[in-house]
Amino acid sequence: MKIRKGDKVKVIAGKDLGKVGLVLRVLTDKDAVVVEGVNIAKKHVKPGAVSKEGGIIKKEAPIHVSNVMYVDADSGKAVRLGKKVVDEKIYRVNKATGKILEK
Repeated sequence: MKIRKGDKVKVIAGKDLGKVGLVLRVLTDKDAVVVEGVNIAKKHVKPGAVSKEGGIIKKEAPIHVSNVMYVDADSGKAVRLGKKVVDEKIYRVNKATGKILEK
């Protein structure tokens, strides 16, 4: 999976189309990511050890990785990512510009 925790991504499909946020978690077994402020789900919680008061809490639910695209820091546009091998190490590459993202 080319998306990592801390990446800025844009939603390209679904009910939150066009929203931009940071990746909070990557779920590799489900090919999904949890993005800040995207795919908000309501959960009903009983009073107990977790929360003194019951009620409805809102939290981010996972979204499939195919529905998000990496946002380039320089241009601010959603771009595709590729992989490149340099000195026997694998790096992520911006496919539009060919620039290596991080070393």
